[in-house]
Amino acid sequence: MILQIVLLVGGLILLVKGADWLVDGASVLAKKNNISDLAIGLTIVAFGTSAPELVVNAVAASGNYPEIVFGNVIGSNNFNLLAILGIAGLITPWQFNPARCGKRFHFHFWLQLSCSFWQIITF
Repeated sequence: MILQIVLLVGGLILLVKGADWLVDGASVLAKKNNISDLAIGLTIVAFGTSAPELVVNAVAASGNYPEIVFGNVIGSNNFNLLAILGIAGLITPWQFNPARCGKRFHFHFWLQLSCSFWQIITF
């Protein structure tokens, strides 16, 4: 039990230190190439949020577990999308007006619905 706790604490320390190294290295490299701070921040955040899924998918794919790969991709993307929309909706509520979207909304809605249905019946 003590070994697991030590490994957990050590892993968390290495995770934080590795994140610091990643941010520092990416910032120095990007500033040498005259890339804006906004682009640096957005790229690091995008990579940082996708890195855990990448590692889990690589391990699952090497272990021949395709179900884990698909579940991880679908689940993490759905959670990220719905959590961001939910938090943004709590901060700044907005009203949806389908008349403003015109026929594009209906086309995209039915396209998404038919693709989802096709995925369910073929899987």
